[in-house]
Amino acid sequence: MNIKKGDKVIVIAGKDKGKSGEVIRAFPRASKVVVAGVSVAKRHEKSRKGKQKGQVVEIPMPIHVSNVMILDPQKNTRTRVSTKREKGTAVRVTKKSGAELK
Repeated sequence: MNIKKGDKVIVIAGKDKGKSGEVIRAFPRASKVVVAGVSVAKRHEKSRKGKQKGQVVEIPMPIHVSNVMILDPQKNTRTRVSTKREKGTAVRVTKKSGAELK
């Protein structure tokens, strides 16, 4: 899985197609990612200890990693990712501009 926590991605398929955001959490075994502001579901919370009221909270839900692509930091368009060896370490690089991803 080439997408990691903190990457800027764009959704390419599904109900939120065209939306972009930052990856909050990644689940490599399930091949899913949670993107801020994408695939938002409403969950009801009960009141706690009488002081806090019950409320409806919007929570971003996981989406499959095949439905998102990384945004190129220089061109701000979607791109694929490759790895390049530099001084014995692997670095993720975008295909369109060759920019390094952190």
